[in-house]
Amino acid sequence: MFDALLLTQEDKRTFAQVSQITEADLPEGEVLVEVDYSSLNYKDGLAVTGTGKVIRQFPMVPGIDFAGVVRESTDARYQVGDQVILTGWGVGENHWGGMAQKARVKADWLVPMPQDCDAAKAMMIGTAGLTAMLCVQALQQAGVTPQSGDILVTGASGGVGSVAVTLLANAGYRVVACSGRVEQNAPLLKELGAAEVIDRSELEQDAKPLEAQRWAGVVDTVGNKILAKALAQMQYGGAAAICGLAGGFALPTTVMPFILRGVSLLGIDSVSCPFEKRKAAWEAVIKALPAHFYQQACQQISLAEVPDFANKIIQGQVTGRVLVKL
Repeated sequence: MFDALLLTQEDKRTFAQVSQITEADLPEGEVLVEVDYSSLNYKDGLAVTGTGKVIRQFPMVPGIDFAGVVRESTDARYQVGDQVILTGWGVGENHWGGMAQKARVKADWLVPMPQDCDAAKAMMIGTAGLTAMLCVQALQQAGVTPQSGDILVTGASGGVGSVAVTLLANAGYRVVACSGRVEQNAPLLKELGAAEVIDRSELEQDAKPLEAQRWAGVVDTVGNKILAKALAQMQYGGAAAICGLAGGFALPTTVMPFILRGVSLLGIDSVSCPFEKRKAAWEAVIKALPAHFYQQACQQISLAEVPDFANKIIQGQVTGRVLVKL
């Protein structure tokens, strides 16, 4: 028997409770992993609280990422004792996830632990950090350099945003962080490297088709009006890497930024990202994140604390990364 956070549904209400389950309860997969750490992401918050229709099959163990040690494997790529990471692939949504002391998954979903990394460090980075790295790489590949101008990061106090701020600042970019709670979050965001912190209300008004050019690049985790406003303010030839929809999935914009300013809109998917690209991003983010990120932008909680923190994260009351110790 081992501990797992089990989600059940009754009368369309979702209930989360730490329960005891067995290996026989786990779904099929080639690799059994003893989970050391998971993390709490915004999507996990939606799943645990039942706020979003993230989960359609119950019971479910949430947790869209985890890191741990292989205990059984029928796949030659992974041996007993190997340290591994899992992010994405619908785990914690369609397949039991990381908020349990053991998980059984497909070998194709795993990534070997990068050099100079361990389970705790991997989950301090987690899905959010991997996504942030993919965003930064996309901007760089689009030709956005530190000399190009300011980079806007929306939802900057969240998991993806806080890592993106750190990565960009550490790479020499001038970062403008956008947050909904400036007084509370500005000190940490500036410690992580933001040159300026602005209130999201500056970007929430309806956007004109084109506005004064302001951003060489954007990492957007919010969508909707905030992304539309940012696109209208893009510099000529700028690029926006988009990876989230915390503000909604609509995009009330026009084609004007794209056809008159040559703006690029770069969609970032970390869920089904191919193995080689995923592995390279993991190796890159381990090398790129400075040591102070792990002390400043991460907090650790227990499995029993997840439901409370899930409510907080969807209400925008959590700053940085939340590590779940199994």
